[in-house]
Amino acid sequence: MSNTSSTSPAAPATVVIYSGGMDSYTVLHRALREGLNVHALSFNYGQRHARELEVATQVCQQLGVPHQVVDIRAIHGLIDSSALTDATQAMPDGDYADDNLRATVVPNRNMILLSLAIAKAVNIGAERVDYGAHGGDHVLYPDCRPEFVEAMNQVAGIANFEPVVLHAPYLKATKAEILRDGLSMGLDYRHTWTCYEGRALACGKCGSCRERLEAFAANNATDPLAYASTDQVNG
Repeated sequence: MSNTSSTSPAAPATVVIYSGGMDSYTVLHRALREGLNVHALSFNYGQRHARELEVATQVCQQLGVPHQVVDIRAIHGLIDSSALTDATQAMPDGDYADDNLRATVVPNRNMILLSLAIAKAVNIGAERVDYGAHGGDHVLYPDCRPEFVEAMNQVAGIANFEPVVLHAPYLKATKAEILRDGLSMGLDYRHTWTCYEGRALACGKCGSCRERLEAFAANNATDPLAYASTDQVNG
């Protein structure tokens, strides 16, 4: 990973919603490779896995990418029904499936984050907002589906005097395909955090960890992160 960004300040700008996870990490690097003036934007909404924000900050510092972490924990009481935002709920283990991962849906999350990212784009004169919605999330997360992205793209074009394009390059890709693209770019995924648990080691059991590990297996690659357990995946 390069220590500094060599993008010209005169290059077109984009705001990348950067969680610190695999997908947004890959999206961030795609935008940099396009030669865009990238502004990374992360959100603290009271997520249990806030460690992802530390990872995001470290990556942006190493890349020399402007990075803003917005504290929106004031709205936590509006979105605290999810296992991702309520630490008293048990985090469901196992593969992504409608019957056990619905608990991880954060109400209206992407509409909230995209609205704020669009505002920043207008504020700094960026014509685009990038985010990492992907095909593997379509079943569970309505705000990652093509219909939602297309509708939000239309809204982003008319909500301000300056139209903004919503760019989701992996909208129809699987996690394995995203990883394949990142590996072809030489990306080091030790600089990402995926686990829904905010512990020292990734749990290896939650749906997010399992999907990540399966993506590495599909690419015949080894995940550089340390795990507390991968028995559920490898066994």
